[in-house]
Amino acid sequence: MKKSILVLALPIVAIVAVGCSQPAPVVEAPPEPEPIREVVTAEAQKAMSPDQVLADLKEGNQRFFEGRTLDRDYMAQAEATASGQYPKAVILGCVDSRVPPEIIFDQGIGDVFVGRVAGNVEDVNLVGSLEFATKVAGSKVIVILGHTSCGAIKGAADGVELGNLTELLNDFDAPIARADEATEGEANSKNTEFLNLAIEENVRETIANILDQSPIITEMIDNGEIALVGGVYDLISGRVTWLDS
Repeated sequence: MKKSILVLALPIVAIVAVGCSQPAPVVEAPPEPEPIREVVTAEAQKAMSPDQVLADLKEGNQRFFEGRTLDRDYMAQAEATASGQYPKAVILGCVDSRVPPEIIFDQGIGDVFVGRVAGNVEDVNLVGSLEFATKVAGSKVIVILGHTSCGAIKGAADGVELGNLTELLNDFDAPIARADEATEGEANSKNTEFLNLAIEENVRETIANILDQSPIITEMIDNGEIALVGGVYDLISGRVTWLDS
């Protein structure tokens, strides 16, 4: 009899177990946001103030170094800008491959003009390009962007000579001299304090030269139409430190 009772009880236990179990709730993942397809329009560019554009660039850099850049449909943006462009800013940066302005400011196609040359220095061609970007094309902010461990500043400090590069490096004499006066130790690429200050002074030098060479840009700044700012990008952290002119 005990054996029979045991056999009959097994299905009852199974039924009770099944009745008590609850299915796990299904948690649906939130839908992925659609990639950005929109671009800056003429109306949007006109409505922007220099302060708003600068804030947008700062927020973009914040997203970049925090690793949360926006998803964009670049082909859609390329198609949308094929018939016209209305960039909100123009960035003069170094030719260094580690400092791509559109990426470090988390911008899309058609958002910013970019000029690049070793050491982010100005010449008549680049100043003319800045005048076009602002006076003609409507950009509201000019950014002069240096970066840490700049090879051009290092080469100039160390007296490098190489073909046409020699003349280019002569453009850094004034910021290097000011950094040398303000720091201790040798004025060469091995002196980190000197080098970092020389990089900052070079950004300020470029800003001063642009203002000296371009009455058009100076007048637009005085009228509050545009802003001219400087910054230094840190190769390690991904942050841009903004400088007082």
